Order: sequence, then structure tokens, then C-alpha cells
Amino acid sequence: QVQLVESGGGLVQPGGSLRLSCAASGFAFTNYAMSWYRQAPGKERELVASITTTGGTTNNVDSVKGRFSISRDNFKKMVYLQMNSLKPEDTAVYYCRGSWSNNIYWGQGTQVTVSS
Repeated sequence: QVQLVESGGGLVQPGGSLRLSCAASGFAFTNYAMSWYRQAPGKERELVASITTTGGTTNNVDSVKGRFSISRDNFKKMVYLQMNSLKPEDTAVYYCRGSWSNNIYWGQGTQVTVSS
């Protein structure tokens, strides 16, 4: 059974930090590029950051460059999103995604709320 389970979301004050985690199971994790997406209320889901099978990373949203970083641990089958200097506009549901060829898997999402 394929699973991507996100954790680590919550309420944080502006300027704070959170580390999101995504636990993968049920598929050949090392073959999959992994990504973090987010969806704010009333907005489309957007790609935040991605990481290749060998650890090459890309931040896809200009507003998070220098603040967010993606990483993976192939041994533990985990993907992480370190988020620093959080802003209210980072408030969204954050989703983990795995992709390889025509196979795409999504997690259920974790809520991140940045508010004072």
C-alpha cells in the first residue's frame, strides 16, 4: 500500500520555523523525485520545492528562496521541508508528492498557519 504521510505542520508566529516531514512507504522511494506543494485558501496548488533521486534541489517559488530548503533521506524514506523566517503568506496546506515516470503519489497534507 502506497503511503505518503506528512507531519510537522502547525501554528507558528511570523519569523518562526517549522520542519515538515514526509514518510514514504509502499513504493521504490529511491526511484522517485520528491516535491513539496502548497495550497492556500482560494488559490491553486503550487510547487514549492523539489529534489531529485540523487539530491539535486530546486526551489520553485521566488518568495521562499533563501528561507525554505528540501532534503531527503533515502535510507529512512523521508523527505523534509525546512521552513525558516515564516511569513503569514506561507499559510497553506503543504503536500508531499512523489513522481517517477507515470506514477504520481500524494500525501494528505499538513496545515501550516503563520499568525501572531
